[in-house]
Amino acid sequence: MSKITKVIARQIFDSRGNPTIEAEVFSNNLSASSICPSGASTGTYEAYEKRDKSNKKYLGKSVLYPVKIINKLISEKLKNQNVHDQERIDYLLIKLDGTKQKKKIGANSILAISMAVKKLSAKIKKIPLYKNFIIKKNFKLPYPMMNIINGGVHANNGLRIQEFMIRPDKAKSFSEAVRMCFIVINNLKSLIKKMGHSTSVGDEGGFAPMISDNESALKLIVQAIKKSRFTNGKDISICLDVAANELLKKNKYSIHSKKYITADQSIKKYLLLIKKYKIKSIEDPFGENDWFSWTKFISKLNGNVQVVGDDLFVTNLERLKVGFLNVSANSILIKLNQIGTVTETLEVIKFAQSIGFKTIISHRSGDSEDTFIADLAVGTDSNQIKTGSLARSERVSKYNQLIRIEEDLGNHAKMNKIN
Repeated sequence: MSKITKVIARQIFDSRGNPTIEAEVFSNNLSASSICPSGASTGTYEAYEKRDKSNKKYLGKSVLYPVKIINKLISEKLKNQNVHDQERIDYLLIKLDGTKQKKKIGANSILAISMAVKKLSAKIKKIPLYKNFIIKKNFKLPYPMMNIINGGVHANNGLRIQEFMIRPDKAKSFSEAVRMCFIVINNLKSLIKKMGHSTSVGDEGGFAPMISDNESALKLIVQAIKKSRFTNGKDISICLDVAANELLKKNKYSIHSKKYITADQSIKKYLLLIKKYKIKSIEDPFGENDWFSWTKFISKLNGNVQVVGDDLFVTNLERLKVGFLNVSANSILIKLNQIGTVTETLEVIKFAQSIGFKTIISHRSGDSEDTFIADLAVGTDSNQIKTGSLARSERVSKYNQLIRIEEDLGNHAKMNKIN
């Protein structure tokens, strides 16, 4: 039996330049490390991210106290635990915290350790990480949902919708999927330049042109798809992350303009956009507690559009069960740090797939060079992955890892299903 001999944590920095936790788990002379991501647009029900709010040296954003907890307390508690018993280790950490949202130790402390344990287990077994999850054969590659225009809290351009994405639906391989997106992104860049806008990028690598009208962004993307000689809605589909929680005030939404309107009015506008721009996926179209509007919206779509719950479900099994009973969505975004352990994440994925939901593995806006989610997407048979654009190394690293996995699978490499 391979036992944990020690755990070391350190404060490092994420892609937004904010402190985060890296945990390194050891079994004798072998070790593996993992870095916890951090979100900007977060749901109320997410697991708690613990920071040193009173430490003015880092503007209250440091994680030195959680690092100390890992090095002084958790390391000793995990000593001699079986590296391959992920479930036991994760539930030991959950018990050690003892709070519903992991507020005592912090989900960022727990998750960094949990992911590192999974990596170390694969390393000891001498297998790729993607082979150390739910499925053991017939691995498939996820379709990328590539963020190409940033808005909302991920940019300062005034766009109401947070992410405008493309998905290469007709790609026959992952490498081909990335190539298709590459072509559209470069054509989009030239169109933005032609308009006289900057081609600087937002937190997730998408362009952040100074436009404030959602439809202007959608028209630009349609132009770029056409210029790339692809057919919108067939070869490449447009997908949106609205992040409606950020646009909700007194039961009204300012999604389509700065003017606040009712949920019913928002639904009508969504339906027009879907028809006009052949939109195939909408994430978080309404607030995290507005179950009724979610249910009403999905009932109008006849199963033709992927309706994705992010803030609605926060990778939480209990909230997913409520959503299933309410018929609120048909897909779930999976973010490891929303729940805080690998074990709980896998439980949510298993249940989601058992009820026919599509699972989409996602990064966070504050991410790192850690490629864990790329392996997770393949190892859990998830349909899609959402990890930013082809810009910024913390985003591109995940795509590069998926290319390596595709190469490792050789002739057995296949794309997953999205319909």
